[in-house]
Amino acid sequence: MADPIHTPTESTGQDPSGKVHRLVVNRDPKFTNFVEFRTHKVIYRRYAGLFFSLCVDITDNELAYLECIHLFVEILDHFFSNVCELDLVFNFHKVYLILDEFILAGELQETSKKAIIERMGELEKLE
Repeated sequence: MADPIHTPTESTGQDPSGKVHRLVVNRDPKFTNFVEFRTHKVIYRRYAGLFFSLCVDITDNELAYLECIHLFVEILDHFFSNVCELDLVFNFHKVYLILDEFILAGELQETSKKAIIERMGELEKLE
């Protein structure tokens, strides 16, 4: 299945992920955190200077994915002590490990913060 954001560019020649970025960053904070994009829905949340966004099917539950973003940020805060952009850039491999612990094939698999943190602790011991 093709990734809806990173599919080959259309005839306009513009980068789809760049379009999503501009759409989210320039949006009025008074609006909802959900915006339609092509045949999908972008769900985003801002934490200080960081924007976290997901592209999901138009029929998916927005609030469930908004909570998924919040869970992800809470776990990042646990590992990086008040996560910032530099933590994400220099420790991207850990960020992907965290994502792999609770999202599988694009679906939320684990919702327990405690279970994810315990599993990440086990993985860090193996390093």
